Amino acid sequence: MTKRSSDHPNVVVFFTDQQRWDTTGVHGNPLNLTPNFDRMAQGGTHVSHSFTNQPLCGPARSSLQTGLYPTTTGCYRNSVPLPSGTETLAHYFREAGYDTGYIGKWHLADEEPVPAPKRGGYGYWLASNILEFTSGAYSTIVYDDQDKPVRLPGYRIDALTDAAIRYINSHRERPFYLFLSFLEPHHQNNLDDYPAPDGYRERYMGRWIPPDLAALGGSTHQHLAGYYGMVKRLDEALGRLLDALKSLDLINNTVVLFTSDHGCHFKTRNAEYKRSCHESSIRVPTALQGPGFGCGGQIRGLVSIIDLPPTLLDAAGLPTPKEMQGQSISPLVRGEEHQWPEEVFIQISESQLGRSIRTRRWKYGVNAPDKSGLLDPDSDYYAEEYLYDLQADPCELANLIGFDSHREVLAVMRERLIRRMTEAGEAKPSIEPATTRFSGERHVSFEETRA
Repeated sequence: MTKRSSDHPNVVVFFTDQQRWDTTGVHGNPLNLTPNFDRMAQGGTHVSHSFTNQPLCGPARSSLQTGLYPTTTGCYRNSVPLPSGTETLAHYFREAGYDTGYIGKWHLADEEPVPAPKRGGYGYWLASNILEFTSGAYSTIVYDDQDKPVRLPGYRIDALTDAAIRYINSHRERPFYLFLSFLEPHHQNNLDDYPAPDGYRERYMGRWIPPDLAALGGSTHQHLAGYYGMVKRLDEALGRLLDALKSLDLINNTVVLFTSDHGCHFKTRNAEYKRSCHESSIRVPTALQGPGFGCGGQIRGLVSIIDLPPTLLDAAGLPTPKEMQGQSISPLVRGEEHQWPEEVFIQISESQLGRSIRTRRWKYGVNAPDKSGLLDPDSDYYAEEYLYDLQADPCELANLIGFDSHREVLAVMRERLIRRMTEAGEAKPSIEPATTRFSGERHVSFEETRA
């Protein structure tokens, strides 16, 4: 076992489920839902353009645990367990002398309770594989390391936060890595509802609506107020956890990462809440604080969830395994953006077998029309599905795919997507161009094609 030196920090991951980036004040939400996150982002390092590489619970979690794409781990859709022998962050931290703990939602096994060999190498365990199936908003049921059910008191966010604070307090004498995984603001499946704490939904009825949801509707008017109530309580929980670290004199030696697995489009892009390449599905709030992140400011480089595992290891002074497919954001924290990738790569499953890339300006996506998003992890043939100009159309309301004015953009984006797919370990595919359409007065310069 590698001996961890005393100046290496503790690490806490505060992980939410299905949280849009624009729920936060630093991204313009006017409702003061996230004062603690906003303070963390402004005083630490704010990853302002942060994305999931797979907008679905299980696949995104596999990437955050391993630093690998879902097609590499095999967890390309839900209900695919993390393969036996897969190395996770827990393994790397434990080998370096850390205590490791997992609290909350796992979603990387295929049975409940999760047996020890399927817990990703975590030592302390107080979790449920699919938390939305074992618990309700005021009835939190998780399992301990002996597979015994444990009922935690309080609203579910508070119950898990209390457990995390107890863990931190009891492990403060040794270096620890704690992964705290909430269900909120994900919907409660059996109700198709977003059950906020009592009184919280009422605070946000009829309040501010993000412009994409205002334009497209979906289930927004039914669900957004409860969703906001959940986000508010999550931020209060973040404040309590940070207060606990401060009171235990650990705040200056603990790296805290806040992020989410994917966003939520409220049935505006398909029949449910995610599984699309739109910003509402893929863009998430992300910030870090602690050693190495105190003066990071706002990072504008495009960062993916797959980059966060090597970032955490790097922050702890540990080497990045060569197998990891992401890279530490340390160069961005130092202001070195010139060598950072110009796009993020997204894989889609279940609703379709799709692939997408997003640059600062353009969003380009393809799908495999002859394949199943549930049965097939990849394809050797795709057809172009959409192109969005995020500068002119940030809400992605006008699909430009096939426009004759955007032929060069499509050619550049097609090449970029194929390159990113092969870098991720996929076979080089053929992509069928979309049927050309007349675009009127639109014109795109050569320089704009590479924005």
